Amino acid sequence: MPQIPRFFFNGPLAVNTTVRLDADTAKHIWQVLRMDADDRILLTDGNGNSAEGTIHIAERHKCDVTIDNVISHPRQGNILHLCVAFTKNNSRNEWLLEKATELGAGSIVPIDSYRSEKTHVRSDRWNKILQSAILQSQQYYLPRLHEITPLYKALEEFANVPQKFVAHCIIDEEKLPLAGLLKSGSDAVIMIGPEGDFSLEEVNLCKRQGFVPVSLGTQRLRTETAGIMAAAYFNLITDAKI
Repeated sequence: MPQIPRFFFNGPLAVNTTVRLDADTAKHIWQVLRMDADDRILLTDGNGNSAEGTIHIAERHKCDVTIDNVISHPRQGNILHLCVAFTKNNSRNEWLLEKATELGAGSIVPIDSYRSEKTHVRSDRWNKILQSAILQSQQYYLPRLHEITPLYKALEEFANVPQKFVAHCIIDEEKLPLAGLLKSGSDAVIMIGPEGDFSLEEVNLCKRQGFVPVSLGTQRLRTETAGIMAAAYFNLITDAKI
């Protein structure tokens, strides 16, 4: 039996109410999927809720759906807060957002550090990427996408997270393999620096805030690759716990 098509709905989901989907979603339902009245779809709000509904009206720019039932999905596993100094290349940033979301990151923080490059923020587009990624990976929780945040403020915000790491490539500075330190059973935050890496002063600032210096391997990784590697490690230990 084919799966019911999934869509994102940015609003409350309540039984016996009728909701109107956004124009882009309506166009996809009508023009690409060729769906019509009485067809069934699944909606998620990105806050852990899903709803099965029946299409009431399907037109090129309008789709109304009547909600038949709503299910609340408890969050599974622990949360990864991924703090990354975005690059000036938006396509690479968007790839990171998509893949980190598919891997279950709980929040994504573009951080501003000493060697950061100027990043063009595209909030609407970035949120669309996150929404598409949770649908693709069949998740019910949308990561929290922060505004660009100075490193010191990110350190303060995540001061109480049980597992705290800062990845860097500074030669002769002590660091341990992340894969050997990550533990299941508690949330984690990891700081990933810009293309030019964190400065020594920034690494020392992180250490003073209780962050453990870590390595992601012997290869020199691009910023977005490092972020995905960290998310993949965390995803594996969280799935193992489940």
